[in-house]
Amino acid sequence: MLDIAEELDRWVEQGRDFAVATVVATGGSAPRRPGAALAVDAEGTAIGSVSGGCVEGAVYELCRQALQDGECVLERFGYSDDDAFAVGLTCGGIIDILITPVRAGDRVRPVVAAGLRAAAAGRTAALARIVTGPADLVGRALLIHDGDHGHHGDPHGDEPHTGDRYEGGFGSHPELDRTVAAEARAFLDAGRTGTLEIGEQGSRCGAPLTVLVESSVPPPRMIVFGAIDFAAALVRVGKFLGHHVTVCDARPVFATRARFPEADEIVVAWPHEYLERTRVDARTVLCVLTHDAKFDVPLLQRALRLPVAYVGAMGSRRTHLERNARLREVGVSELELARLRSPIGLDLGARTPEETALSIAAEIVADRRGGSGVPLAGAHTPIHHETAPAPAGRIGSVA
Repeated sequence: MLDIAEELDRWVEQGRDFAVATVVATGGSAPRRPGAALAVDAEGTAIGSVSGGCVEGAVYELCRQALQDGECVLERFGYSDDDAFAVGLTCGGIIDILITPVRAGDRVRPVVAAGLRAAAAGRTAALARIVTGPADLVGRALLIHDGDHGHHGDPHGDEPHTGDRYEGGFGSHPELDRTVAAEARAFLDAGRTGTLEIGEQGSRCGAPLTVLVESSVPPPRMIVFGAIDFAAALVRVGKFLGHHVTVCDARPVFATRARFPEADEIVVAWPHEYLERTRVDARTVLCVLTHDAKFDVPLLQRALRLPVAYVGAMGSRRTHLERNARLREVGVSELELARLRSPIGLDLGARTPEETALSIAAEIVADRRGGSGVPLAGAHTPIHHETAPAPAGRIGSVA
């Protein structure tokens, strides 16, 4: 539900009761990913989407019913083609949807409200909700967040992390609280939303629980090294994909706001020195367009040892071979070199800066999503890479 947090936060402030339907798990060619949500208030106003239109009407009615009876429901929708009027997904996928009432007096409301407030403000937070399990636990929620990590005002997080805090919890199960909080932090660090399986005692012991963890994180970073014309195009594409984009170059005459008006941040510094002092994480992508050994080698020497999502470097195949030789000379291992995407980008036959930026972005997306980069037409690879659905059914009251 955190994808519609701003509007839901307003609903909470206005004192509205509402029910929210959240995609928990998907299979096959499902149209929306876990975390996508549709919310309906007591007046019948609806926001968001869980399926792009296929099952919205049925989910809307489930939300209205949840507002009346106060019960949390897990519903599965699959492919339906036998009856033109049946409710189902025409794409052939499977989607599990959790419907949760959030009413005044419900024990889940303060925790959900805090999660919505954090997400609406652009703060780092993870909301964990028990989807299936014993009746005294289903529908309970725990929010994990911290005070200074990942705000929109400091997306690269140069200040130290001060530790996690959490709100809510699972009643008389403190060990379960601690275990779910630790698991949620792992989801949060990776910027992931999805489910985990755990025992009710906080381990594999006890009745099994399914927990949905929704992560609210600032945009992933894209750091573009080299203030060249190709970089300007890549900045635009990076912003389109939702990245917080930084341009870094040691030459102040090139690294200017006039040349990169759409960049979130422009840094005049030696690239390797900037990389040493800025914060990166498992979602960060590093694009090295400097195309100059005096910049590339010290920068890549450090970049290839960082736990980032992607490291790519521009250059011809000859440049690539020469650069690899220089990197080996300064101690970069073969395992580290294997992480380097060089020459950068997918083979699209790109010529212009815009086409080249598209090829780089395509490689970043394929790398993140596990795509092959081959044409879908005639291929036997899946269109969507999703997690398996969870069990479905009515799962008790959350009041």
